[in-house]
Amino acid sequence: MTEPTPSPSSSTDSSSPQPAGLADLRVQIDDLDRQLLDLLNRRARVAEQVGEVKKREGTPFFRPDRVAQVIEKMQASNPGPLKALHIAAIWREITSACLALESPQRVAVLGPEGTFCEQAAIEYFGGAADLVYCASFDEVFHATAAGSAQYGVVGVENSTEGVVTRSLDLFLHSPAHVVGEVSLLVRHHLLRSSNQLEGIEAVLAHPQALAQCQSWLAKHLPHAERRAVSSNAEGARLAATNPGWAALASERAATRFGLHIVAHAIQDDSYNRTRFSIICLPQTLAMPPASGQDCTSLVVSVPNQPGAVHDLLVPLKNNNVSMTRFESRPARTGQWEYYFYIDLDGHPTQPNVSAALAELRKLCAFYKVIGAYPVTS
Repeated sequence: MTEPTPSPSSSTDSSSPQPAGLADLRVQIDDLDRQLLDLLNRRARVAEQVGEVKKREGTPFFRPDRVAQVIEKMQASNPGPLKALHIAAIWREITSACLALESPQRVAVLGPEGTFCEQAAIEYFGGAADLVYCASFDEVFHATAAGSAQYGVVGVENSTEGVVTRSLDLFLHSPAHVVGEVSLLVRHHLLRSSNQLEGIEAVLAHPQALAQCQSWLAKHLPHAERRAVSSNAEGARLAATNPGWAALASERAATRFGLHIVAHAIQDDSYNRTRFSIICLPQTLAMPPASGQDCTSLVVSVPNQPGAVHDLLVPLKNNNVSMTRFESRPARTGQWEYYFYIDLDGHPTQPNVSAALAELRKLCAFYKVIGAYPVTS
């Protein structure tokens, strides 16, 4: 006689653990959040003690190399499932919040709120930085040099349109130097007070943004005026005041000024990145130590004679130093003379870079190291 097949319920072992329900999981998360908050406050109290020691010793409060070391250690010891990118973002905000307890860092950026420059500053310093909004990069340099801000953030190069020439000119005579950089993926959106493309009379943006979106604008808004303003966020602010105006700006700017995103990511190059330099006075933060992946930036001029520019390259070749950027800007002397902006792969403390710079300096009528700093990947 065949035995009856046991029902599913009768074959289940009542002693086996049951999956936790949503309510139970939320209780666990709430408990973990309380533990995290307690640990973060304990870390903050230690950070306050660190701040007191730094005050007595006169050492810099913000140490980007130290922040990088902390993040790298956490990424290396991470057992998962959090991704390394998210580990970096979390710990940058933790260190930023703790640093604000030690000494709030005032950072000059191109304003108003919603610029990519602001975004670069937050990515580098964290959300707890005290941002000072400036009307132009000239003002960012001035605020940093005058000490009204400890640091400044300025755009220096775009992957589509090349260098930001005004920033290069300002580096020439500014006492500020570069201590870091941020490479930001830039997405330009068309913003407007109404959610439609028809009836746009003018598009407002920074000249670089207008250039980066020129093909899209020519195709979709061929009759709209292209109006250059001091920043993309300023264009968004103005667009909010006139229904016939639109702006090229970030999603952050759309939220800030209550605008619709009429068209998403309209830049001509999908891989559109902008480099921002982090600047400060040397007494605020000295040249960062070598990280193993560094850039040395300098500006030079040479006597106006045959072969002078070629001679600049010889010390680099002889010492096996790679040049990653070479730009010329007029010296404005009326004599057709130029300054050359050069980026080198490496740090001045490396023997080959040090030797190349020493040889290079002997050839130059003007020589200035703008900065040596870790580069972003």
